[in-house]
Amino acid sequence: MWRAGLIYGGGDLAATLITGHVQPMRAVGIFLIGALLYAPEIRGYFGWLERSRPNPQGFGPRLQRAALAWLWFNPLWIARHALFIRWLSGRPHPFDAGLLTIGFTSFALNMPVALTANYLIQNRLPLRWRLTGSASFSAVMAVYYALSEVWFG
Repeated sequence: MWRAGLIYGGGDLAATLITGHVQPMRAVGIFLIGALLYAPEIRGYFGWLERSRPNPQGFGPRLQRAALAWLWFNPLWIARHALFIRWLSGRPHPFDAGLLTIGFTSFALNMPVALTANYLIQNRLPLRWRLTGSASFSAVMAVYYALSEVWFG
């Protein structure tokens, strides 16, 4: 749980360093959201994937499990994450339709990379390490999400 918080928080901190908008409250907030919200929900979803599609054999079933993991981090998930970033950054009105644009554009453009990463996470890592693998990939993606706010927002 706390490992996920450190990974998500660290990824977001790296993103803020790149964009030049370092905010201690945001760093603490993303750490807590990663640990207390993302960790349990992702662990639960990955557990369901493992139970519903145990030991997939062949490329098709493995790709299906990867696609289901990739779909968890859908445009609404990305928009929610962008909302948290805006809220923790102190924006007075963090919610607007632009969040959905960010979510859909970011999701569509990261599809090849995200689907490949989720394929490896879901089919190469044991269940107990999937949250860590996913959070680590998400830390890299946090930079992309932060830049998505700038590029697509």
